[in-house]
Amino acid sequence: MSRKLLETDGAEWVRKGIISPEQHAQLLALYPAEQRAIGLLPLLGSLLIGLSALSVVAANWQEMPELMRLGLLLGSLTGAYAAAEYFLRRQYEALGMGLVGLGLILFGASIVLTSQMYQLIGYDLTGLLAWAVVGILLTWLYRSQFVFLLTVVIGGIVQGYNTGQLGVFSYFTAALTAGGLGYYWWRRPDSLLGGVLATGLLWQAALLVNHLHIKITWFFVPAMLIYAAGDWQTDRPAGRALQGPPLVAAFLFTLGLALFGETDTYAGELRPPLLAYLAALGGVLALSLWGKRARGRLSSATDWLLLLPGFYLPGGLPLAVATLVVLYAYSGSVLARAHNEHNPDRVTLGTALFILTTAVAYFKLTWGFMDKSLFFLLGGLLLLGLWWFLRRRATQTFSVKAPD
Repeated sequence: MSRKLLETDGAEWVRKGIISPEQHAQLLALYPAEQRAIGLLPLLGSLLIGLSALSVVAANWQEMPELMRLGLLLGSLTGAYAAAEYFLRRQYEALGMGLVGLGLILFGASIVLTSQMYQLIGYDLTGLLAWAVVGILLTWLYRSQFVFLLTVVIGGIVQGYNTGQLGVFSYFTAALTAGGLGYYWWRRPDSLLGGVLATGLLWQAALLVNHLHIKITWFFVPAMLIYAAGDWQTDRPAGRALQGPPLVAAFLFTLGLALFGETDTYAGELRPPLLAYLAALGGVLALSLWGKRARGRLSSATDWLLLLPGFYLPGGLPLAVATLVVLYAYSGSVLARAHNEHNPDRVTLGTALFILTTAVAYFKLTWGFMDKSLFFLLGGLLLLGLWWFLRRRATQTFSVKAPD
């Protein structure tokens, strides 16, 4: 339970008689208000100091004797972690975790600098993999959101270096990120960590697709596997956060298909072998629906509308119309579910998606033949009218008391 939940839902619990006002106050006292903005200052300060030290060392690195270099690296690492332990034991958690993060950054810098000294960085992946492994170990050791986020970034950097400079994809790094950090998130679900973890995994999936030189639509098989994992998470906000980045990627892809998929040449670049692709995506779909049914969330199955393989249709008008229909169906389903759930945030999201889809449809279907002055005039009136209607509909929804 979090203070935010107590603040948002606690008053309703008191009104329904589930708890008394005194109990509500006692529960709030157990979860003191977090000063996130202030808590970030030690983290950022530690990182800036670390970057400053690294820049000074880098500027004078070549002039230093070898033993001095090694001593400086070991001393900085030891000092960072010793200081972190000192402040953590005195309950300065933000400063302590900032120093842990600084130690992790210094560890990566030490790997790079030592490898350069002995000319290993261009040939051996072991050091970079050790950086990712240490990040995961520190995440589990300190139970820190900050170290978790830093480790996701480190995994992406390591994978990017592997594919970009060494020409190999490290499946071990991908497995470490998905397994080590994924299991940590599963045991301690968190919305922020879920969104960042999904983004990091999508980045590595994109690097894999590029490395294998396969059709880019294969990207959506691992992407939707991440989405399916969110269906099995019992913590709904955290699960939805994990599903956010894959859905954003799918929506942007479908939007791009509606805008630029006129020709068979373009669409042909998106078409993997039909049976293999449908079988892989169908397997992920079955896993997702199984999780939705087990958690009582089958209404969210409409998210899969974005994954309809419309790029197998001929380019031109059939593809444009089919894609726009999918976009309307998806944005309409988001709006419908938001109104049913009395969720103002999702109403805003659904409204934005619906208006964006309308703007794309209007542009695609009228730009080529309509006078441009009339085009902008009617388009503006259409969007303003649509905004007024959707806003009025939302007002009516929230003027009616949500069912208990």
